[in-house]
Amino acid sequence: MPVAFIWTIVNGTDPTNRIQPLHPSPLRWLILGLLFAISVVTYIDRVNISVTARQMMPALGLTDQEMGLIFSAFVVGYALFQIPGGWLSDRWGIRIVLTLALVWWSCFTAWTATAATSFIAGPLGIVGALALVRFLLGVGEAAALPTFNRAVTDWLPPHERGLGIGIAIGGIGIGAAITPPLTAWIMVNHGWQMAFYLSSGLGVGLAVIWWLLAADRPTSHRWHHHRETGQPKVSFPVTRPSIPWTTFRNTRSIWWLVLSYGCLGYVAYVYMSWFYLYLVNERGFTILTGGLFAAAPFLTILVSCPLGGWVTDRLTMRHGITKGRQIVGMTGMGLAAGSIALGASVESPYLAIASLSSGAGWLYFTIGAYWSSTSDLSPTHAGSLSGLMNMGANLGGALSPTLTPWLAHQWGWPTSLGFAAVMALIGGIMWLGIRPGDGLAKDRLAP
Repeated sequence: MPVAFIWTIVNGTDPTNRIQPLHPSPLRWLILGLLFAISVVTYIDRVNISVTARQMMPALGLTDQEMGLIFSAFVVGYALFQIPGGWLSDRWGIRIVLTLALVWWSCFTAWTATAATSFIAGPLGIVGALALVRFLLGVGEAAALPTFNRAVTDWLPPHERGLGIGIAIGGIGIGAAITPPLTAWIMVNHGWQMAFYLSSGLGVGLAVIWWLLAADRPTSHRWHHHRETGQPKVSFPVTRPSIPWTTFRNTRSIWWLVLSYGCLGYVAYVYMSWFYLYLVNERGFTILTGGLFAAAPFLTILVSCPLGGWVTDRLTMRHGITKGRQIVGMTGMGLAAGSIALGASVESPYLAIASLSSGAGWLYFTIGAYWSSTSDLSPTHAGSLSGLMNMGANLGGALSPTLTPWLAHQWGWPTSLGFAAVMALIGGIMWLGIRPGDGLAKDRLAP
């Protein structure tokens, strides 16, 4: 070869002729470590309000339904700006987009503590003010996961992308696990407002670290050396063609992917919004004990998320892309449904925690298969396409914070959690229509 790099054209249709390293850069593990840390912070900022709600609701005079609307406001903002967030990462690169996003959502995290007494509470009321602040926080966080996928696609070879996105998103396990007990302790000892101030400061500090250490691609990192990847130490311009919305719209796999991930999103937000309050109000745990046990589902996610990514990578190498993604997607969603249904019906609170935690683990076992499928379908538009998929998850998730307590009030928590189990099962069945190995051109809807 006249130069030490190869041209990798995924599915034979990549119009950008993106240059891939002959040897993956060892710096990819630094990027994955930073993405893992950022995902920890995203879920601290997202989950802490579900714990502080225990004091916020009586202090501000909020009902369960009003708190559910505030929870949902975040999800609506998060869902609506997934595609813009992914598009920005495709256009501007991962370094600047994640830096700006971190600063943005950290500011609105801090504002959550004072929204009820701020100037916007006058015209909007307490519920409106909190809903607006949480909506804008969701707008900022919307850029996070699509940008993660853009980073994994650009920094890792195809056979490592399931593991890579599993590690990056797996940080939610730490963030969501430590948030309930830590937030409960801060709330009891220093007041609920302090929890938002501290997590906001953490986000701003991480934004500085990301800006200093990250780069859009291996060849543009200041620590890059040509002997690491076989490439000259130069930055190649990467052309980003316009998003092929017509092709996306006419591809069956994308529709099924969005709908299936929407089912996952509904179930995931049951854990993020109501699991802690379910343990305290329904299962009878104390504030601090409930905070401790509420971490259990997210500790299982910490293990299952990268494990599922590794498994789907191995299966795709053995059975091909489509089967490798489908096996993990269907198995994980099916087992999640069974575990949640069992946890909803058992009498023992400890067996319920174990079963429901297992359900969360199996749910996130599928993450690598979902997100890698967007890169398999269109590596050039990995940010935009994964943003579209994640929008589906969060439209489903927007229903969950409000519908979950309503179902529980009408028919009891076993029915409410049983409905979540049915959603997981439906999402697993939908994997029969998801064929990422066919790419975009071969999997078209009939005109």
